[in-house]
Order: sequence, then structure tokens, then C-alpha cells
Amino acid sequence: MNAIEVTGLTHVYGDVVAVDDVGFTVAEGEVFALLGTNGAGKTTTLEVVEGFLRPAEGTVRVLGRDPRTERAALAPSMGVLPQESGLIGELTVAETLSLWQRLSSRKDSPAELMDRLALAHRADVQAERLSGGERRRLDVALAVWGRPRLVVLDEMTAGLDPESRQRVWALVEDLAATGTTVLMTTHYLEEAEALADRVAIMHAGRVRVAGTLSAVLSSRPARITATLPPGFPALPAVSGTVDLDGRALAVETEALQDDLHALLVWADRHGLRLDGLNATQASLEEVFLELASARMGAA
Repeated sequence: MNAIEVTGLTHVYGDVVAVDDVGFTVAEGEVFALLGTNGAGKTTTLEVVEGFLRPAEGTVRVLGRDPRTERAALAPSMGVLPQESGLIGELTVAETLSLWQRLSSRKDSPAELMDRLALAHRADVQAERLSGGERRRLDVALAVWGRPRLVVLDEMTAGLDPESRQRVWALVEDLAATGTTVLMTTHYLEEAEALADRVAIMHAGRVRVAGTLSAVLSSRPARITATLPPGFPALPAVSGTVDLDGRALAVETEALQDDLHALLVWADRHGLRLDGLNATQASLEEVFLELASARMGAA
């Protein structure tokens, strides 16, 4: 069953087409990362899903409802983290969560959330006096309050230090493990690699690549690199493309296991040591940059 279904979504600002015929689905209980270059249309897409914007064309269903006309009915089941904080500056961290506790139909523990997001020691500090990272963690606490069925997170770890980012990642993983659906955007590609079950990459208002993380990564060549010893013999035959610069070897291949095995057998047969040997799949960053540069070239 799908928590989100987007079909033929188009949204315009004046003469600018911000989102152009976008479609994707998010299954219940999965983490879906919507990625893209600046101005790709990610935040606009999220705002339509959240019900803040009406699409010019297309349909959007969230938990079986129209998010624009049925926002009130969806609110008890959704948590939303916008890019910009909406905190009341005069309220302390504890007061903010206490207010949320009274406003929300979902049940949760302010003390537990403060502890999980390293805010307990700042409980009596006004929001306007928090650091940017602390405000972001408080925003996250409000978005995930009561473990809603669906959480939409727009740049959830922007401005966070590595330790705080890990705390938020652990919270998202815990939510997903207990059945919450997560739709997220991020500029940290390692964040998508760590958390997402599936990804979609947008550029110029359209989804250009989509699928499971493994499928997206396996669609690009893997890479083997090593430094060969002096006076090495002729290289073995491999299926990938070989780039040899002096003793620096790089192989781009779609048959990583076979080509790595051929190199290791060759090295063992000749008693050679391959310094700095590294074999890796394509990274999400490589896919992203390849896509962005290809579209820039086409433009």
C-alpha cells in the first residue's frame, strides 16, 4: 500500500515551471529521499504533498486523501519539518514541547524527545537563544512528535554537527522500523545513502532517475583502483575500461567481482602487492554529479 501517490504533478510560478510532470510513489513504512540540484523543484513538490500548494496539473494522494482539500483530516497522521523554522522565540524548549503536547492529538514525552535530541540541558532556554543546530533539533522533535504515520522532512540536518546528525539519523531509522513513512530531502548525499530505501533525483523540475538505492548505484560503473609495483608484467584481460597512469591503475567496470578476481589472481600468480587496492560501487554523489553535468551540457 502506498502512503504517497504523485501523478503528473506540475506547478508553476508565473511563467516559471517549477515542477514539470513529476510522478512517484512512496510505500507505507519506507524512507524515500527526494534529491536534486538547487532549484530542481524538491521543496515545491513537498509543499504540494503537504497541502500548502495546489498543483496546476496532476494528482496527489497522501494516505488516501487529497492533501490540499483534506488537510485537516490528514493533520493528525502527518508530521512536517519545513526548511524554515516556525518556533516561537519567547518560549523555552520545554514550553515549546509542552504547547505542542496540548495542541496535538498524538501522545509523546517531551522529556524523552529532549533526551534523544540532546536538548535536555537546554530545556529552560528560549528558542530565540538557541544555536541554529539546537533550533533545528527542536524543529525535528515537533515534526516527529507522537510517531505519525507519515513524516515529511525538508533538509532535516541542515546546519547540524556530525554528532547531532547521527542522532537525527538514529531517530529516523527508529521511526521507519516501527512503521512510520518518511519522505525526505537532503543535500547530504551520504544521508540518503544511509537512510533511504528508494531515491528520486530531480533536475529542472523533473525526476531524472528513480529506484532503489542499489538499482540506482548499480546502473553506473564500479571502480577498482590500486598502485602497481615497479616493473609489473602485462595486465590481465578485464571487461572494464582500464586507465593506467604510470603505476596508478583505475578500472571502471560493470563486472566488479569478475574484474577484481582477475586482478587478484594475476597479482597472486606473479607474487605482486597491489598497494592502496580499493573496489567500490558508484556513489550517489557520482550519479548526482553525472546527471547534473549532463543536463547542464544539454542546456
